[in-house]
Amino acid sequence: MSDPAFPGLHGRPPRGWVNDPNGVARVDGTYHVFFQHNPDDPVHDAITWGHVSSTDLLRWHEEPIALRPRPGELDAHGCWTGTVLDDGGVPTAVYSGVADGSGRSAVLLARSDRTLRTWTQGSAPATGMPAAPGVSEARDPFVFVHEGRRYALQGAGARGGTPRVVLYACDDLTRWTELGTLLDGGHPVAAEHAPAHVWECPNLVRVDGRWVLLVSLWRWEDGTHDLSGVAHLVGDLVPDGAGLRFEPTAGGVVDAGPAFYAPQVLATPERALLWAWSWEHGRSEEESRAAGWAGVLTLPRELFLADGLLGSRPAAELTGLRREQLPWRDGEALRHSAFEALGTGRVELLLADGGHEQAVWSTDAGGPWRVLVDGSVVEVFAGPTPVTTRAYPSATSTWVLRAGTPDDVVVHRLGLPDDPR
Repeated sequence: MSDPAFPGLHGRPPRGWVNDPNGVARVDGTYHVFFQHNPDDPVHDAITWGHVSSTDLLRWHEEPIALRPRPGELDAHGCWTGTVLDDGGVPTAVYSGVADGSGRSAVLLARSDRTLRTWTQGSAPATGMPAAPGVSEARDPFVFVHEGRRYALQGAGARGGTPRVVLYACDDLTRWTELGTLLDGGHPVAAEHAPAHVWECPNLVRVDGRWVLLVSLWRWEDGTHDLSGVAHLVGDLVPDGAGLRFEPTAGGVVDAGPAFYAPQVLATPERALLWAWSWEHGRSEEESRAAGWAGVLTLPRELFLADGLLGSRPAAELTGLRREQLPWRDGEALRHSAFEALGTGRVELLLADGGHEQAVWSTDAGGPWRVLVDGSVVEVFAGPTPVTTRAYPSATSTWVLRAGTPDDVVVHRLGLPDDPR
């Protein structure tokens, strides 16, 4: 693709709209990442489930669209965020279906074979809107296993209300039993670190022996909704009647950048991997329409705990994107659309065009840093909390690095292992 802003290594379709990752799964050695997708227009409308797959987390293959809205069904207004799990050997998507413009959702199921390329969408809801008090919005089911039982979460809340995560028993995926509230925004740790009116896209995962809850922060501000970042809460799952309660002890942000939302985690026996949505930050809808695409998923990240809080780093496989080492001098132009820079100490990353320099990211910290640039996507790892941001190169612009200790900086071009260049 000739667009210098297009992120060619991130595994998204060449055109259309992309937002939340859905149903990240590994089946028979292949990684599958589904995502909210409008294939026809780079705007948030007519949402389907797009699909890419990879065996190595480097080369991504576009797959057929998995789930589509169906007239007259409970997903007529869109197939929204959910998860994919192996239900007795049958890959099963669990997702929010919305029937009309009211925003009220139902949890629907779709089944596939082991290729995950052809799906049969069901009509009967596993559950409707929760009975929890003060809830007018609920969505984004996430399924997990604890002590041999299968549970599900939905993010919930209300405009001007208190956010919460609703818990269900779902050993039988076709019929869920509501068990109450796992956590709400009134808990003092949650109120400090995850203030919102609705918690979206809840994920609950074990990381380094602790439970970590991720919630995306939806707020109602000045008559419209504001997506206000993603929080993590570290804590314990404790019995609570027939269900469970999450007791957070600490929390913080998942990513400190301005273009990161709605992550989803894939837990394997070896590690927990995370993808998130990076929206267009600093580009208008008109510019996105002219480009023909909008939105991208982050590169996969591995989760860990550092000093009791959540951190993440690039998946180990991503070193396989490094191609030749680039000659580099402090302050000189880098004329590559995808590159990685590693160094220590003070550094600035800028995008220069026609004598104008746009500051993209900088740090005065003394520790190591790692920056991955792919088109307009910039993912920075300097300490445990990453920064995801966007900057839009043109045909005439160049990237510039200015470092306090330039002798410590190493830059590689990024490309696929079979890239002939």
